[in-house]
Amino acid sequence: MVETEQAKTAPPLLAMHAIGKSYGGVRALDGVSLEALAGEVHAVCGENGAGKSTLMKILAGAVVEYEGQIELSGRPVRFSGTRAAEDAGVRIIHQELNLVPELTVAANIFLGRERVKLGPIGWLDDRAMEGRARALFERLGASISPRARVGDLRIGDQQMVEIAKALAFDAAVVIMDEPTSALSDAEVARLFRVIGDLRLAGAAVLYISHKMNEIFELADRVTVLRDGRLITSAPRGAFTTDGLVRSMVGRAIAAFQPGLHREYGPNVLEVENLALASAPGSGRPSLASLSFHVREGEVVGVAGLLGSGRTELLEAIFGASLTTPLGAIRLGGRPVRFHHPVQAVRAGVALVTEDRKTLGLFDQMTVAENITLARLAHLARGPFVDPWAESRAVSQSIHELAIKTAGGRAMVSSLSGGNQQKCIIARWLLTEPRLLLLDEPTRGIDVGAKAEIYELIRRLARQGKGVLMTSSELPELLAVADRIIVLCEGRLTADIPREHATEESVMNAAVRFLDRRQAV
Repeated sequence: MVETEQAKTAPPLLAMHAIGKSYGGVRALDGVSLEALAGEVHAVCGENGAGKSTLMKILAGAVVEYEGQIELSGRPVRFSGTRAAEDAGVRIIHQELNLVPELTVAANIFLGRERVKLGPIGWLDDRAMEGRARALFERLGASISPRARVGDLRIGDQQMVEIAKALAFDAAVVIMDEPTSALSDAEVARLFRVIGDLRLAGAAVLYISHKMNEIFELADRVTVLRDGRLITSAPRGAFTTDGLVRSMVGRAIAAFQPGLHREYGPNVLEVENLALASAPGSGRPSLASLSFHVREGEVVGVAGLLGSGRTELLEAIFGASLTTPLGAIRLGGRPVRFHHPVQAVRAGVALVTEDRKTLGLFDQMTVAENITLARLAHLARGPFVDPWAESRAVSQSIHELAIKTAGGRAMVSSLSGGNQQKCIIARWLLTEPRLLLLDEPTRGIDVGAKAEIYELIRRLARQGKGVLMTSSELPELLAVADRIIVLCEGRLTADIPREHATEESVMNAAVRFLDRRQAV
């Protein structure tokens, strides 16, 4: 397509001209140009692997060798590193969290730019940094202690710390790479208000998201990349949802249609009066008196706001909780109590975690090694892994899950986010689970890959597996789940069949106890 000309009322705050970048023989970016005005939210869209992250890394100084030219306020710049970009007023909120788990929240926010007390020694001014961090979280509407250890926070709270890092210092250009991927609807609304403040302050916001509703709500302008090339750039009003998706993927994505009602098998999972006390200082929610079931061939969605206990529920079932849960858990009608995930895997339970980067992938290993990791004992001949058995298992997984890869020997880090997620799912499917626990299975992956994951989930259900799935995106649960259970502050507030589930009914249940507390 030909790039639509933008009616300019002011010179661009940011201009990137003919940016190119190659990795070996792979052309990651090929002559991409982009402009952003002061006070503008500019959405950058494309499938995983389209070149969005590479373009943003160049702008943020993380990639220093590239072709083309960058201008800020009309002046050419070429950053020698991330510090130089930050000094020039460019800040980035990373999709893959860039935090130090062992440090406190305040220490992470000011890392490398610590405030010190005046004096001959220059002691760190912890009080000033904690006060500034506290003010940032008040602005974001997040109740996070500046003194908390980042490694003890849930992924959603860590995402808020990443956002606070970018807002701690004045910035002319703010890059937001999937900033809402781990946030609840309430947290997203607060972030949108902050984006509005940045717009009024004259900052340019480059916003990367796979969520169409966010793009159409926020963006003034949309640029689409595909296979490292610029496809189009136009005001938001020039696009429809279908047209934007078609520009991103080069084809139409059929709307996902839930499968017809079918007969389910017996209960594969029964939970009765499950309770879980949060570990002291963990910042995690507790669970109280949860009772529900999952049948063979059924997809049960778990909805709730951030901090409602969705992840904690899946961890309690999988034997991965920091404290021992109370209550009864039955698998196939037999009481079980897993003290370690290994026991759960042996019993036929698998968990795909929400944090793909930290808890799911082994990014220094190959596709084959990532897929077969949980099944090595069954692929061994004596003390060694049978290469032929491993190759057959990997080839079958790649074929069945349609994983786009050069082969089993390719590094898993070379794959797009959606294909990395398929590798993790393939790993657990090799264990032949009866119950599959999916925690945010489509977090951070593009619309095309999401549709493939949805179809995979339904296919697994048709094969008779029970699926318990969490998601922050209500439309996703409404499309995929046969039934939705709703949590609020660790308690179950609704169990809604698909035919009666609406966004309104689910949200009403998700805030039930919050509304009561506010009314007191």
